[in-house]
Amino acid sequence: MRFTPSLRSPLRSTPSLRSPLRFTPSLRSPLRFTPSLRSPLSPQAYLATTGRILRQLAGDHRSVAMILVVPSVVITLMYFMFENVPHLPGTPSPFNNACLIMLGVFPLIIMFLITSITMQRERVSGTLERILTTPLRRLDLLASYGTAFSIAAAAQASLACVVAFWLLGFETAGNPMLVFAIAIINAVLGVGLGLLCSAFARTEFQAVQFMPVVIVPQLLLCGIIVPRDLLPEWLQWISNAMPASYALEALRQVGANTDLTGTAARDIGIVVAFAVVAMCLAAATLPRRTP
Repeated sequence: MRFTPSLRSPLRSTPSLRSPLRFTPSLRSPLRFTPSLRSPLSPQAYLATTGRILRQLAGDHRSVAMILVVPSVVITLMYFMFENVPHLPGTPSPFNNACLIMLGVFPLIIMFLITSITMQRERVSGTLERILTTPLRRLDLLASYGTAFSIAAAAQASLACVVAFWLLGFETAGNPMLVFAIAIINAVLGVGLGLLCSAFARTEFQAVQFMPVVIVPQLLLCGIIVPRDLLPEWLQWISNAMPASYALEALRQVGANTDLTGTAARDIGIVVAFAVVAMCLAAATLPRRTP
């Protein structure tokens, strides 16, 4: 009565390696999805980041006042300062000379301050670090900041030019749209320099401290106080390496000539190149972690 099960018992179930129920997913299955780390920036992410920055700026009433109100108020104050100052017939009025300079200087100074402080605030609050964990690339992030602040700069230049040209009687020999364009380019330059300097600051106060280092020397050597031709040779070399010198020269060319001169076109191109280089350097210095 002893029972010994056979090794080849028909009750033994051995799944076949070729069973039709077996499913082996293919590595080349059309359902497989591998996100690319170098995928291009989607317009939705770019527009969302730009919109967030613009909403943040609009919510800061002090920044809005500094961007829009302060330049127009200062230009109006200068108009009344120079109202009774005599000048030779056939020469530009003192207000014209001063207003032309202010339309180029204000966008550079104000956008440098606003950008450097805002960017440093993003770093300290951790917002920048959270954004950098998304697929948004560094250069794309800087493009969003540059676009948002450029829109703010365009609004600033528009309001300042409207007040100067149509309310205060400011006149130039060239096309007023060239003055408007140069003002926007100067503002974009201020944005690029502000983004770059914010990478080397740990607090908002340190970001402001870069202004005497980056902006003030340009204002002193660009020809506002002393003509560049009268500077010592070694200061002329330093002045030639500063973008504000070319921005002011371009504005003066527009103010004195009815057509766009070759010198003005060259100077505008140089300022644009400075702005692009500053934006690229700012993108390269963006850390993955907030210090």
